[in-house]
Amino acid sequence: MATGRIELGVKDRKLLEGWSRAQRVEHRVKIRSQIILKAADGCSGREIAESLNIPEVTVSKWRRRFLRHGIAGLEDAPRSGKPAKYDEVTVKRVLELLDRNPPAGYGRWNGRLMAQHLADVSPDQVWRILRQQGIELERRHSWGISTDPEFTRKAADIVGLYLNPPQNALIFAIDEKPAIQALERAQGWIRLPNGKALTGFSHEYKRHGTSTLFAALNIASGQIQAGHYRRRRRRELLEFMNRVLAGHLDKEIHVVLDNLSSHKPKEDRWLRAHPNVHFHFTPTHASWLNQIEIWFSILSRQALRGANFTSVAQLRRAIDEFIKSYNSDAAPFEWTKSQVHQVGVTKNINNLRN
Repeated sequence: MATGRIELGVKDRKLLEGWSRAQRVEHRVKIRSQIILKAADGCSGREIAESLNIPEVTVSKWRRRFLRHGIAGLEDAPRSGKPAKYDEVTVKRVLELLDRNPPAGYGRWNGRLMAQHLADVSPDQVWRILRQQGIELERRHSWGISTDPEFTRKAADIVGLYLNPPQNALIFAIDEKPAIQALERAQGWIRLPNGKALTGFSHEYKRHGTSTLFAALNIASGQIQAGHYRRRRRRELLEFMNRVLAGHLDKEIHVVLDNLSSHKPKEDRWLRAHPNVHFHFTPTHASWLNQIEIWFSILSRQALRGANFTSVAQLRRAIDEFIKSYNSDAAPFEWTKSQVHQVGVTKNINNLRN
């Protein structure tokens, strides 16, 4: 039996008393706390063992551990356990394999193929290592690198418009979404044998034509103005521009556009006739700097994807109804990233969200 006298400071006693009464503390921790508290109160090992209905040798063990190590001595001692089968060398082998070509006939590696090649590493361990390293073999990422030598100047010009627009000026982000298909799909629901019901649509569909949508986003308000057209030529763009700018010709107007050829002819009589309008073109392969692209993504997800249309007219009505609903509580997009990363000439600039 351990015979050393246990003396508790105020802090240690308060901690042990809390553990001994707490509802969410493990039972073994409660018992160890009570052993030390009773020992500090002068109880003998036999008295403690009888009151807690535990072996006297257990009381001796935790008294001795506390005398040597204090509160830390009440923790479980580390156990050796089963020796690790895989180590850092295994991690290195898995990662190095990703730099090699997959077996003939395969387009990319997967966990099973890697395990077969390594021979002494299980597929589960391969996947475990990949997860720990944040590597997802099945997820594909894509990116676009602008080759525009004036990327920095053009991007800064557009970002400046968004973040610090000229006083009393209107900023519009304009583009077109061509060839939106009016697809008629069989929709409904089916009852499964287990009683659950699934909704969806058939993979079969009927085409009823296409429509081109021109849209303008007011950067300050988030409001959308749109027009439906059969084609996406320069004349359709200018007709839409006239509609958007009607009533604002007494103001300074800045328009963000991409590099589509119909957006920027060499000789532009329309711009000369509208000296208050200024075009700002995104760099090549960087149309994502145009905020209207974000709204097109919202339109696709919330109004077009999986929808059923029996005519182009019905498609256009659905888009108009969505715009009306969207504009009822529209808000400007906000920047969520301010740092610019460059590779060579360019890479990502700020992402936007609604």
